[in-house]
Amino acid sequence: MKKLLTFIVTAFFSLQFVTSLQSCAPAEDNAGREFRGGWIHIVGNTKIKDMTRQEVQDMFVQVLDSMETAGCNAVIFQVRPCADAFYKSEVEPWSRYLSGVQGVAPAEEWDPMQFMIDESHKRGMEFHAWCNPYRVTLLEEDSLCADHMYFKHPEIFVKHGKQLYFNPAEPLSRDFTTKAIADIVTRYDIEAIHFDDYFYPYPIKGVEFNDSLAFERYTTAQGIDVTDSTEYQRVLGDWRRENVELLIKQLNDTIKEIKPWVRFGISPFGIHRNKKDTPDGSGSNTNGLSNYDQLYADVPRWAELGIIDYVVPQLYWEIGHRVACYDILINWWNDSWKRGHLYIGQSVGSFSKPDVNNPEIDQTEAKMKLVRELPNVHGNVWWPAWSLVRNSAGMQEKLRTIYQKNPALIPVYAELDNKAPKGVEAIKNEGGTITWKQNASDAADNMQKALFYAVYYFPQGVEADKANKECLIKLVPDAQFSIAQNPAHAQGGKYVVTVVDRCWNESKGSKVVEF
Repeated sequence: MKKLLTFIVTAFFSLQFVTSLQSCAPAEDNAGREFRGGWIHIVGNTKIKDMTRQEVQDMFVQVLDSMETAGCNAVIFQVRPCADAFYKSEVEPWSRYLSGVQGVAPAEEWDPMQFMIDESHKRGMEFHAWCNPYRVTLLEEDSLCADHMYFKHPEIFVKHGKQLYFNPAEPLSRDFTTKAIADIVTRYDIEAIHFDDYFYPYPIKGVEFNDSLAFERYTTAQGIDVTDSTEYQRVLGDWRRENVELLIKQLNDTIKEIKPWVRFGISPFGIHRNKKDTPDGSGSNTNGLSNYDQLYADVPRWAELGIIDYVVPQLYWEIGHRVACYDILINWWNDSWKRGHLYIGQSVGSFSKPDVNNPEIDQTEAKMKLVRELPNVHGNVWWPAWSLVRNSAGMQEKLRTIYQKNPALIPVYAELDNKAPKGVEAIKNEGGTITWKQNASDAADNMQKALFYAVYYFPQGVEADKANKECLIKLVPDAQFSIAQNPAHAQGGKYVVTVVDRCWNESKGSKVVEF
């Protein structure tokens, strides 16, 4: 049954693919370059510990295949959920979500992050290592292994509710987190480090985050004396935001020093500030928790300072939501954006809500119209990527057949590198396999080195012009492409190959190869 379903899906996809290539006409949404990511989370997973290595790998391959089929070009994979490692590390203990016990290696030796990097790149998708900066435990019963940092320096941790956190005020917290991230960047061939929305913890009613001693110690050292209660809250908020910003800057500086092409991205809670909380009325017309006032993260400022490269606000609500309307929020982020890339965090489930103007259909068309038409929005990240396997809300099918039916290059990270690599050399057809070489000097240059090669196919009668992104059929990591991978190859046509470097600059097109 499994093989039969695979055959049916493959055959249907091939038919759609051939049909889409008949003219290579540019789509109305002009989505030639677009970030199309998906979050693969590990935290809270209770199944993996009871699975064999092969079963876990098969599960991950299934979600990556679903993402590739849905036209995604970036994998955001959770590797540091709770100050532990879902990869081989000498800095932090093995994650409890892999073996069931923190600090215990998997029974069958393997490195899940390296596996996911290899499998993502194989499919033409970049890999973002998703880490949490401060969370140490998720549940009260979570136990820490004997060599955890907590037992070496308990003074830099804070218990809040049922969870344990690094204290963001402590320099040692920042240094240790930076050490863990630097280790990942140094040892793994990743495209980005990614943080989600957990900075200072989400508020618990009637429970204060217990950082008063640190506040008194560090503000006194700075000569700050606060007695008025209102002034105290203002200074406390500014102090906490500065603590987080110090970490973000330290991390970005460290990442760029090790590998200048590796990006640093943040995915904050969807509301930056509510209008009612901003004296100048600059906040969004919403009425929910905010990054700035409750989580102490000033994400737009970080982008403006250039200490992060992209932002993915989690706009998980529907259009028309009473407290946090998607339409209001996506427009606020678009209008407020000044620097870097802006992607939208999309909850797949919210797309099934009825359209506010036509309840007979869902909100997919209206939401995607906003993403594609707002000038400062550069793509989406789908939450959770696992839902694409299940085709929740019909989203995998919609992406595959409508919104992401052709591959897309990611927008250029021009502030990191705006130099296009040289075109490929020695391109030729060897028995139905196109082969080529990257320019040797570019291949030796870390900024110009090929991340992927973009393969374009132009049917008979269509001009071979790489500017026509509707004719992009595949991103490949190696310098070869078998035309058997192209369902339309029997019709004949022309192929062009380009180099895409680590920051998504694209070379000129190659010599045309005809079949």
